[in-house]
Amino acid sequence: MTELVAAPAQAPGAARGLGVTCRGLVYIYRLEGYDVVALAGVDLDIAPGEALALLGPSGAGKSTLLSLLAGLLRPSAGRVQVGPYDLVKASDAELVRMRAGDVGVVLQGASRNLLPYLSAEQNVRFAQRSAPKGHPLPSPREVLSLVGLNARGRSRLRPAALSPGERQRLALAVALAARPGLLLADEPTSQLDTRTRDDVVAALDAVRRWGTTVVVVTHDPEVGARLGRTVTIRDGRVGAEGRLGEEYAVVGRDGSLHLPPDVLREIGPGTLVRVTLRPDGTVLLRPATEPAGAASAPLPATPAQPPAALPLPRTGDGVHFGGGPQP
Repeated sequence: MTELVAAPAQAPGAARGLGVTCRGLVYIYRLEGYDVVALAGVDLDIAPGEALALLGPSGAGKSTLLSLLAGLLRPSAGRVQVGPYDLVKASDAELVRMRAGDVGVVLQGASRNLLPYLSAEQNVRFAQRSAPKGHPLPSPREVLSLVGLNARGRSRLRPAALSPGERQRLALAVALAARPGLLLADEPTSQLDTRTRDDVVAALDAVRRWGTTVVVVTHDPEVGARLGRTVTIRDGRVGAEGRLGEEYAVVGRDGSLHLPPDVLREIGPGTLVRVTLRPDGTVLLRPATEPAGAASAPLPATPAQPPAALPLPRTGDGVHFGGGPQP
């Protein structure tokens, strides 16, 4: 495994991380004459200097959220703040300046971020040309060293001569060329073997210790666990959050709650559920399989076998409980 140079937190010349705030963030687009809701009210806070992984199934809205944070898409509703930038009110020119100096973006697929006819060092220098005038810039060798491309001679090679993992780390270096306060990376470890993936994750951790806020889209739970905090996007909303290996459901501002997939298999969309706050502070969710008065009866230590089960009352079409199609 490539040895990476450790960067102390907030070392001299380090980046100043940008915080992120999303409130009721909605994104709707048109497809074949229909409105498709990609994000349906995302509430999210990311502290400056934090590392976070966005998880979730394909089509859940992860990459859409990343594009909104980068100012590549405009929200349909809600608000999103990246450091000092209000991305709802910002002009196109302000968003271009933001990406040129304060927000680095890594598109999915390393080659989409690189110029094939330039060396690794020249790619970083070229990215620095778009930085706003007076913006403090690190040296290209400092950036390459940060992501572990400091081995002798590697900086002079073109992308085609680098390994897949090195090309992905070079893509990170290009996004970091202007020492941004926020790094947004879409699937930076996809199609990499385990060892190469770990090199890229180590580079991301070095970026975080450099002071930059890191947000990564990934399908790999191991990548999320290594970053420390995960947010799972389901059906266009924050469905769950993981911290230090523990998974939590998230209650939305409107009181909505995404159930874990194994629970959802037992309590399907449209099921009527009784919600009971118990004296000890715990909350009991129970499908309404018995008459309304039965909910107030004390629970036996070992539930007796019930008589013939009543049909589960259901309401709605299921779509409004998160079962609708996603892009």
